[in-house]
Amino acid sequence: MSHVRESSSGSSTPFPILEEDPAQQPRELPIGKGRNRQRLLRGLQRVSSVTSLNSLSRGRSHSAPYRPAARGTLSCVSLAATGPPTPSNGYSSPLSNAVQPSSARPSTPANEFPFPRDFDVEQAARPAGHGQAVSTPGTAPLPLEARLSRPRLSSKAKTSPLAVYKAPFKFWDAVPHEIRIYIFSFLQPKQLVQASRVSRSFHKFCFDGQLWMSLDASKFYQEIPADSLARIITSAGPFIKDLNLRGCVQVEHYKRAEVIVKACKNLMNATLEGCRNFQKTTLHSLLESNERLVALNLTGLTAVSNRSCRIIAESCPQLESLNVSWCGKVDSRGIKAVIEGCTRLRDLRAGEVRGFDNLDLAEAIFRTNKLERLILSGCAELDDGALRTMMHGVDPEIDVLTDRPVVPARKLRHLDVSRCARLTNAGISSMGHLTPDLEGLQLSRCRLVGDAGLEPILASAPRLTHLELEDLEHITNVLLSEHLAKAPCARTIEHLSLSYCEHLSDTGLIPLLQNCVRLRSVDLDNTRISDLTLTEAALLVTTRSQRTTVAGVKPQVTLKLVAYDCQNVTWTGIREVLFRNAETRPVRGSPGQISWPTETVALKCFYGFQQTIDEHQKRVLQGDFAAANKLERKWADYMQAVEEAGVGGSGRRRRRRRAREAQALHLNEEDGLAPNARRRARTMGSCFMM
Repeated sequence: MSHVRESSSGSSTPFPILEEDPAQQPRELPIGKGRNRQRLLRGLQRVSSVTSLNSLSRGRSHSAPYRPAARGTLSCVSLAATGPPTPSNGYSSPLSNAVQPSSARPSTPANEFPFPRDFDVEQAARPAGHGQAVSTPGTAPLPLEARLSRPRLSSKAKTSPLAVYKAPFKFWDAVPHEIRIYIFSFLQPKQLVQASRVSRSFHKFCFDGQLWMSLDASKFYQEIPADSLARIITSAGPFIKDLNLRGCVQVEHYKRAEVIVKACKNLMNATLEGCRNFQKTTLHSLLESNERLVALNLTGLTAVSNRSCRIIAESCPQLESLNVSWCGKVDSRGIKAVIEGCTRLRDLRAGEVRGFDNLDLAEAIFRTNKLERLILSGCAELDDGALRTMMHGVDPEIDVLTDRPVVPARKLRHLDVSRCARLTNAGISSMGHLTPDLEGLQLSRCRLVGDAGLEPILASAPRLTHLELEDLEHITNVLLSEHLAKAPCARTIEHLSLSYCEHLSDTGLIPLLQNCVRLRSVDLDNTRISDLTLTEAALLVTTRSQRTTVAGVKPQVTLKLVAYDCQNVTWTGIREVLFRNAETRPVRGSPGQISWPTETVALKCFYGFQQTIDEHQKRVLQGDFAAANKLERKWADYMQAVEEAGVGGSGRRRRRRRAREAQALHLNEEDGLAPNARRRARTMGSCFMM
């Protein structure tokens, strides 16, 4: 029978204490396993008799593998209160409602209680209306949404079973629009199209016009359908400023081209090279609707004509770069209209355009004096008179002392007149002392140009870095050793092409390599150089580079040397280059310490030696100098064995012939004779009798 115990102070406790019926208590067992079991069962009986603990528990999971009928509830004792509460001093306790007389409680066998592993403390709260609700004065039930939305706590975080569930924080939706656009800006166009399939939100941001201000379709035009490319350009058209459709065959259909033209209204840089089926009307509409064009590339388009050039002159006043190379319908009249209409033009590329012998066009180029890059490669009609007019104008004033025209210096920085067969020394020399800013000069295959035409240019171009003189038959060693090696540009020149200049040999190349210390690329194929030039080139790189004592540092290629079809180059000179590339030296003053090279020479020569050279260079660039040196030694041993094996056969004749030719060339250079001149035989020693 339940009653309220009084504390030692005389006040009654507000919580009832349950006492068990002595008749129903199990008999005492000796200390051991049986007694501990009875003590545990009594404690569980006390806990299960408290009604207010039902709200802190939950039911078993429906996914349990078995649900025994005997273990469906915590206890067989009824937890519903049938009688009114009987507080001792007017205090209503939630636990007092669960107290019943012992006679009203049916006896519960000990074996019907669940085992501790089957007992679940977090049983679900009993909803109101299911069975008989327990009326507890002074308390309020928990809201239904809080009871239904509370999460299942783990065993390590069972602090508050009544905690309210919080929805996950949507990070992407809270990011500002500008930051999301900035994140997408790091994706390439192909990646943007792939990311647009994630969701509607991603699709909206991936096709935002701010991400398509620069569209370079030349990198992925083969992987995207024509309709998709047209839709991309249509949706982002008003935002596109840089449009590159080089090689895009998808825009060949005239309807797709018209869609692109109507969408793009704010272009600043446009490249349409390779769009062969662009119609004239479509191209003209594009030119007329983009007044802020700065750079325009129309290389090889059949739709470009003199009418297109006049539209460019009228509609694009801010144009600075124009490329109309290989446009067969353009001639000097269209180029003249562009030069006179586009006053900001600095880069004009008109390769293989007809009519450049027109003196009116040459005079227009002279008057503007704003062109920094002029590409006239393949303009076969360009002659000395037109080039002189571009530099001097018409009837210039001549200085009496220097015999030079008194005109403003030209602003040309790069001039390409290669394959202009009509140019001679008279036209090329007109550039002398008038192009102080010249950095690149290309005269390849101008077969009538020789030393006299290049001497004034080399003497007055201190910033020259690129010089191409390929296939100039009249170039001699004097130009290299006495002019180029001593010119103001000797310390700045980096790229030099002297291929097919058959009169050049070691006499001109060795002084050049000794003075031009910043050379990065030298083309010497089909010349008369020998192993001495290769040795000097390897020494140049070794001298100007700084060695390192840090192991594992990989060297870089700083000089590319081309020596195809050079008859006087043998494996001995090639071995010298390989040895210099992988040379290891002891450090002076530091015994036991070794230094490694940081710069190497990339050599291209006879195809029979090229495989060995490439493998050696591969090992050097990987930093494996030991393996490179081993390969060089084995290759040298093999070449020596091959020569020794051919002493008595045809190899001896070939070596003797090459030795005689090399000796004859050396003697001709010493005596100042022509390389192919015949000379009388002379005795190498005197004969005397004892």
